[in-house]
Amino acid sequence: MSIDDIIAQAVAKAVKELYSVDVDAASIQPQTTKKEFEGNLTIVVFPWVKAARKSPEAVGTEIGEWLVENEPAVDRFNVIKGFLNIVIEPSFWSSVLNHIAHTPNYGFKAVTDESPLVMVEYSSPNTNKPLHLGHVRNNLLGFSLAEILKACGNRVIKTNIVNDRGIHICKSMLAWKKWGNGATPESMGVKGDHLIGDFYVLFDKHYKAELAELQAKGMSEEEAAAASPLMNEARAMLRAWESGDAEVRSLWQMMNEWVYAGFDETYKRLGVDFDKIYYESDTYLQGKEKVLEGLEAGKMYRREDGSVWADLTAEGLDHKLLLRSDGTSVYMTQDIGTAKMRYDDYPIDKMIYVVGNEQNYHFQVLSLLLDRLGFKWGKDLVHFSYGMVELPQGKMKSREGTVVDADDLMNEMVTTAREVSEELGKLDGCTDEEIKQITEMVGMGALKYFLLKVDPRRNMMFNPKESIDFNGNTGPFIQYTYARICSVLRKAEEAGMKITDYLSVKPGEREIALIQRLADFPSVVAEAGRNYSPALIANYAYELVKEYNQFYHDCSILRENDENVRSLRLTLSRVTADTVRSAMSLLGIQVPERM
Repeated sequence: MSIDDIIAQAVAKAVKELYSVDVDAASIQPQTTKKEFEGNLTIVVFPWVKAARKSPEAVGTEIGEWLVENEPAVDRFNVIKGFLNIVIEPSFWSSVLNHIAHTPNYGFKAVTDESPLVMVEYSSPNTNKPLHLGHVRNNLLGFSLAEILKACGNRVIKTNIVNDRGIHICKSMLAWKKWGNGATPESMGVKGDHLIGDFYVLFDKHYKAELAELQAKGMSEEEAAAASPLMNEARAMLRAWESGDAEVRSLWQMMNEWVYAGFDETYKRLGVDFDKIYYESDTYLQGKEKVLEGLEAGKMYRREDGSVWADLTAEGLDHKLLLRSDGTSVYMTQDIGTAKMRYDDYPIDKMIYVVGNEQNYHFQVLSLLLDRLGFKWGKDLVHFSYGMVELPQGKMKSREGTVVDADDLMNEMVTTAREVSEELGKLDGCTDEEIKQITEMVGMGALKYFLLKVDPRRNMMFNPKESIDFNGNTGPFIQYTYARICSVLRKAEEAGMKITDYLSVKPGEREIALIQRLADFPSVVAEAGRNYSPALIANYAYELVKEYNQFYHDCSILRENDENVRSLRLTLSRVTADTVRSAMSLLGIQVPERM
């Protein structure tokens, strides 16, 4: 049992005995005492003031006195207004450490066949371009969220919806057909997603030149866009695709396969994966069927031009188009179709969409429509809305080829990691193979940590150089501390040091601070799951290694003569390493044992 649980149960007993109030111990959540006050854990006593008919200070004092008398873990207390600050008996912390050390998968809840089934959708790429920095944040947030939800005791299905149809796909296809000269990824020596992205940029270049030429002849911007032969060819290709034209479909399939092979390489290096991938070329037809079912049931309505709409004015929104007058679907229809296919495949309890905050309104509408169409989780779907990644030079634009490509970014991060590590002497004595593995871990760890440590709801500025720093709140700082702990444990093993009984040891102030930080891990994981926030895990890991480094600086470990004290400190080091590794795994970050 954790120290938080012990104190919560003791407080519940105290409140029952003192004020005849039944309190669920699970509702009592001890907090870490603020640094300016004496204490380890703080209890808010305001909820019982009314029943006690006494002041908050008096209630806090009475509960504190009861705890000192009846709970061996409590040494003393103080009361500040309605806050009861509890000092834990120093020798008790050794048993807390022992509990953590002997708890398998500490901080993680077990998953059973009865656990809630949560589906997390992330990535959602278009097949007309490679993944870029924005996709990197999306993938890392989605994967980390899925891992955190698993650690909170949920069964999790990770899914991806690939936008593989539409006018943007036809632009790349048309450009390849016109100017590709039969180019393939193999003939050009590039990844397939990069090749197709180049043709997307090429289309935009020719299209802009065409618009400029038409406007020079006196057309307005709108007239030029409507008259553009190139854009009209792309629209004709889309209509041919919609009607199942064999030649167009064959070209589409070939180019998409190139892209998927490229995506798979990028996903593998990012360390993300999916249990199921859906394709909009399949889901849009299912969406049309579902909308027409809703129309027949009177949940939608048809306008005079034949288009189908949903009236959401009763919910404070507007009218939403679901099928155009020519019967073609919109994005909302495709999302309904994807939802239907997923619900047919899995008995989902909760659906979480990891999509940028520019789509907030879209998911507000989708939630209402899915509920109206009978999906039990529709009303409670979660839009994990995150902010955009910005660059010093402004926003990224795929059409203009000004995005930060994911593959280029990862290469740059690993190269920079090697340069910085060599400069600081972190790779001295390592073999070439070790250097390759370590710099990959450090570079990718720096990238992932930098993107995940920020509150996901916020927009953020990406700074590659700042992320690879072996000091401060960075991935490499945490990784280096982990490697330092591994070095200590290796040296202890080489010296034949055994772990003896340390339960009688009374830990010092620095050791207690570290044990308490370790004791916080389960509640941090639970809070990260409740709030859908990988940032809480990232910043916990940083605070934990900071605490360990202070302990390491102040407390001798290998040179400690008292065998039991040394055992406590070695155990504390091992448990810290295990917890750092567990926390970083929730972020998809590996930690090197040598550095």
